Amino acid sequence: MPGSSLTAMHAITIPESGGPEALVWAEVPDPVPGEGEVLVDVAASAVNRADLLQRQGHYEPPPGASPYPGLECAGRISALGAGVSGWAVGDEVCALLSGGGYAEKVAVPSGQLLPVPDGMETAVAASLPEVACTVWSNVFMISHLRPGETLLLHGGASGIGTIAIQLAKALGARVAVTAGSPEKLARCAELGADILINYRDQDFVEEIHKATDGAGADVILDIVGAKYLQQNVRALAVNGRLAVIGMQGGVKAELNIGALLSKRGAITATSLRARPAAEKAAIVAAVREHVWPLIADGHVRPTVDQRLPMSEAAEAHRALDTGTHFGKILLIAPSAA
Repeated sequence: MPGSSLTAMHAITIPESGGPEALVWAEVPDPVPGEGEVLVDVAASAVNRADLLQRQGHYEPPPGASPYPGLECAGRISALGAGVSGWAVGDEVCALLSGGGYAEKVAVPSGQLLPVPDGMETAVAASLPEVACTVWSNVFMISHLRPGETLLLHGGASGIGTIAIQLAKALGARVAVTAGSPEKLARCAELGADILINYRDQDFVEEIHKATDGAGADVILDIVGAKYLQQNVRALAVNGRLAVIGMQGGVKAELNIGALLSKRGAITATSLRARPAAEKAAIVAAVREHVWPLIADGHVRPTVDQRLPMSEAAEAHRALDTGTHFGKILLIAPSAA
């Protein structure tokens, strides 16, 4: 996406893979919006686990995407590419990105734009697109969570977890969460979580069965991956659905097919970043239809842990890596500081 221009901006670059110190705030060419794209002057981006993987050299941007990290942003449209309709220069937007959020400007396919919710600070809206699209697509579009069912969320204190709790409760489900401290669990309860499991000293399979009279969870949203695979299958209810969206606990595991068959269970594994633009646009449209009204009426609200200047992205990565945060970490662009 970045192209040549008479002007230049600043972005977080990754000259060489490595630790947080590998992130370098540098002058780079302005991006140029192509057909069907808009140029957004970025007010803020937000940090996601995938950004840490990219910094480490484990998660390359898809072909044609910006080389800079950042999978979501919020700001103001400053230019329209050819063929864009429904948006105007000056519109306040947030956006789902394939990369490039850690920058002062980014070119975005118009199908991946969302309006900043009424009454919400633009910078705060940067915390919404990636998590809202991830949760809606996996929990509702793929796993079809229904009112009265039980959802188990691993990482209830994460950005994804804090939004998933609220969405599931707003739509009539019962929510179980795992987290690593009583303090985090208490905050999950404030957001609406019904079943609180401290993964450090409790077996989540036992706890979910105890809380559901042995039935198990109808849907599990898992950011851990291999380490939890067998336990997740044991925790599933009959006809349960497991959605794996992360690999924090590794990439390889053995699976007892008989256990899965006995549950008549389904396992899906998805990523959002590399999906074709048309698929992303469909997810964004569904989020605008179903999630944005819940934000407007106050049933769902973003949870921001801290804000840091975008040039200090390395510190934000260190903060995310510690696991002590609750909700999202924002990176504020110089223009919005």
